[in-house]
Amino acid sequence: MPQLLISAAHKSSGKTTITLGLCAAFKNRRLKVQPFKKGPDYIDPMWLTLASDRPCHNLDFYTSTKQEILHALSHYSKGTDLTLIEGNKGLYDGLDLKGSNSNAALAKLVNAPVVLVLDVRGTIRGVAPLLMGYQLFDSQITIAGVILNQVGGSRHEGKLRAVIEHYTDIPVVGAVHQNRALNLKERHLGLMPSNEDEAANAKIANISRVIAEQVDLNQLMGIAGTATLPLVTADNIHSIPPSVRLRLGIIQDASFGFYYPGDLEALERAGAEIIPINALHDQRLPRIDGLFIGGGFPETHMKALEANHDLRHEIRRAIESGLPTYAECGGLMYLTRSLSWRGQRCAMAGVIQADCAMHERPQGRGYVRLKETSHYPWPQLGSSLSDIAAHEFHYSALENLSSDTRFAYQMQRGQGIDGKHDGIVYNNLLACYAHLRDTKDNPWTNRFIRFAHSCNQHPESTSHR
Repeated sequence: MPQLLISAAHKSSGKTTITLGLCAAFKNRRLKVQPFKKGPDYIDPMWLTLASDRPCHNLDFYTSTKQEILHALSHYSKGTDLTLIEGNKGLYDGLDLKGSNSNAALAKLVNAPVVLVLDVRGTIRGVAPLLMGYQLFDSQITIAGVILNQVGGSRHEGKLRAVIEHYTDIPVVGAVHQNRALNLKERHLGLMPSNEDEAANAKIANISRVIAEQVDLNQLMGIAGTATLPLVTADNIHSIPPSVRLRLGIIQDASFGFYYPGDLEALERAGAEIIPINALHDQRLPRIDGLFIGGGFPETHMKALEANHDLRHEIRRAIESGLPTYAECGGLMYLTRSLSWRGQRCAMAGVIQADCAMHERPQGRGYVRLKETSHYPWPQLGSSLSDIAAHEFHYSALENLSSDTRFAYQMQRGQGIDGKHDGIVYNNLLACYAHLRDTKDNPWTNRFIRFAHSCNQHPESTSHR
């Protein structure tokens, strides 16, 4: 299985732009390219999905076991011509001293050759000790090639190639020159999501053209062909046969787009028929038995969300009437009374008795550990969980929250809603800042679907019909 791990010496080196350019360039050669993103992320995978025409899946040591990572890589790469894994941060950066969850650790786990993207602005001879150090730091890592990024011109490129050839045996497989047309828009959570950028396809087409011209795609395919993925058996699949069938509404639009494709698949396996809803344009809720509102950027669309008062009121009435609902981060924000950002305030759904305010700095960022409280509404499957591994990234915080609020989680690590709790429980609603991943240890999709099914079995509980 040909595969490459695209990493860098440090974050913001341009590896996302180069990886999506490679996805599109190889796709233009009529190759089936399967992208992956290391770590917890929604925005980069959205761009990689658009560039490759295949859902990008996340590989994360914190929320998944090594066997689950290997299975995901094997399962989703089946029948493809090339697997591209985009790393996060730098090659050797990780949570602990040993780098057990680093890009290098992932490369060793899946036996992937590494192509290093180097931002070479302001350097020439200095790239040599950097590459030599990266080679020597871990003999089990194969740095099979380097792509020079932000090259100052042909003269700069020539000097860099001469230095690298003289001091190292690492081939230069590409030199991408400085080009403002390659820049992707950024804002407070990183790149602007592709579902909000009307020119996304045109940008990807332009990036792929440049990458195809300035990177040796044939050489990269040759490097990818040296990979040997460890054998993975079907025993590594965590699957619970569906025992229910129901219609699950999922809000998917420019304001709410943070969904892991693997989790959407897991919801369907658990018995859900996914019914898309657009909170910006749909004025009525369709017939549904449950509702899922994922993360996103409601603040950038808050005027349009406020203007769609019919849907806001329908959602509030449905949740008040017992509609089983799960909301993450942006979904939590949408369900509060109001959302304030940059001196403006807009009315939201008004289900959660609190106001939401955006801040200049992150209010919660990184991996979290959640411990379920007695208020946790979803049924247990198997043994009781001591804690749940998840992640959060939000610039917003809740204000004027009622003192009698019930919480589903105690924070073992992370900020959550107030530094101590996360997961507001109200009627059949669970709303939190944490983003969950469906795994063997945390089969949240099956728990939610079973909860929604049980709610719809009682006369006092009402699905929205």
